[in-house]
Amino acid sequence: MLTYFLPNEHVKTIFDISASKLKELGIKGVITDLDNTLVEWDRPSATPQLVKWFEEIKEQGIAVTIVSNNNEKRVKEFADPLGIPFIFEARKPMVRAFKRAITEMGLKKEEVVVIGDQLLTDVFGGNRSGLHTILVVPVAQTDGFFTKFNRLVERRLLSWMKRRGMLYWEE
Repeated sequence: MLTYFLPNEHVKTIFDISASKLKELGIKGVITDLDNTLVEWDRPSATPQLVKWFEEIKEQGIAVTIVSNNNEKRVKEFADPLGIPFIFEARKPMVRAFKRAITEMGLKKEEVVVIGDQLLTDVFGGNRSGLHTILVVPVAQTDGFFTKFNRLVERRLLSWMKRRGMLYWEE
């Protein structure tokens, strides 16, 4: 059961994920979280570096869908200028939004990766959906109320996994 919280990969930032490497691995779709994965939770739009990363992903023919637990206004204002489809109020870690994103991209789960900053929502939901999961270090040091609680639980889970030799990276 606890292995559902273990990501397949861990990177410092989304920029450590190479579009060409994803393509080489047969990845045709990316499901990504928004807040603290792509940008800080209080930043309204994409940074120039993030816009470039999305362009590189699209150049490789990889589809992207933002799946966020945040409200429609927040996600729409971020995603629409980029032309990226999105699912808001996703209720992660429930699997419904992940399955919907896969269906809307017209892909098989073996062709999709999930990128996110939280074990309890992104990784757990992605793993439960049978997807390859990539955990990124949160881009902001501050969090909302519920995320603060999640981070506390995550630290305990990571500590437990580290003591049992389940982690292969340093925090």
